[in-house]
Order: sequence, then structure tokens, then C-alpha cells
Amino acid sequence: MPTVTRIFESRHVPGRWYAETDGGEALRVNVALIADFSLYTGRELSGEEYARLTAAASRMNARARALKLLGFRAMSRRELVDKLTQKGESPEDAQEAADYLEELGYLDDAQYAASLVRHYAGKGYGPGRVRQELFRRGVPRELWEQALAELPEDTDAVDQLIRRRLQGGTPDRKELKKLTDALLRRGFGWGEIKSALARYDFSEEYEDE
Repeated sequence: MPTVTRIFESRHVPGRWYAETDGGEALRVNVALIADFSLYTGRELSGEEYARLTAAASRMNARARALKLLGFRAMSRRELVDKLTQKGESPEDAQEAADYLEELGYLDDAQYAASLVRHYAGKGYGPGRVRQELFRRGVPRELWEQALAELPEDTDAVDQLIRRRLQGGTPDRKELKKLTDALLRRGFGWGEIKSALARYDFSEEYEDE
């Protein structure tokens, strides 16, 4: 049976504890696990107890890593689970950590989707580009429409970009082509772009090109 030979706190990270066994393994634990498993120097663990301890320690570490990742930036559930598995956590522990943080309210795909829409709308991107970002970042499709409802009217966003690009000038055909391509890259549909050009009396010139 594994025997606990030492319980010690990390010299570099206060509050991080380890339980070392006679097999040479040092399990990262916390105060709650030390109490739950009655760990102390000389404590003998049955095979079942040791299996439960290692599983609990693994879940605890995945949760801690997940919380640290979310401290760097917000992300979707899928992004978090992918990051955790990339860093060596098991798929089961990654999913459990995501469940845990959802229960605490730290992980919320609906709020994340809304924040993405606000961010990219603020940068002047259209619905097409915003949808690409929602897809790329793993936001479930059933949350897209509610989040996209926060986008400003296309006419406002397109007009702002046109005014910023042209600065009151009248574009020649080459400049108009660059403007149209820029609007397409930003995720606006051709219908919205054509309507905007018509509002500025540029559409006929573009179509004659």
C-alpha cells in the first residue's frame, strides 16, 4: 500500500501543497484534499483510496489550470476544453473543469458571444465577419442570433467606414474598388455595400467599371 512520506508546501507558490509517497510520486493537493483524505506523514493508503486521491488531485489541478486560463482572457467552453487538453489534462478532467466553472458563473458562452459581437462591432466589422469569429471561437450556433441582435444597423456601420476611409473626398474607380473590397473583408454583404454606395451616389460609377 502507498504510504505518505511527506506533506509540504511549495517554496515558490504559497498555498500549493504536495503529498509525497514512498513510491516517489508527489501529488499536487490542496488543504481540502489533505483534510478529506486525512493525509499525514506515515498515512497508509489502500489501493482504492490512492486511486480516489489521484483522481481528485487530477480534477483539482484541471480546475486550477482552467481558472488561470480564464484569468488571461475570456473564452468559450470549447476553447477552454481544447486548451486544457492541449496542456495535458485528460478530456474527462477538462470537461469536468468546464462544468465546475460554468456552475460558478465564470464560464458563460452566451455572455462570451455577446462580448465578441460588441468587440467586433466596435471595430467596424459586419455580420459576416462576426459570424466567422463566433464559429472560430467555438460558440454554439444556437447562441449566435441572440448575440448578433446587438449589432448596430448595417447602414450605420457601413456609413461610418465609408466616411472614415474617404474623409469627405470623392473616390476614383481604383479607390472605390479598394473601399468595396475592404467592406467585403469586414463581413458586410454585397447588398449592404451596394445600398451604401448608392446613398453616396457612387454605385453607378462602380457598376460602369
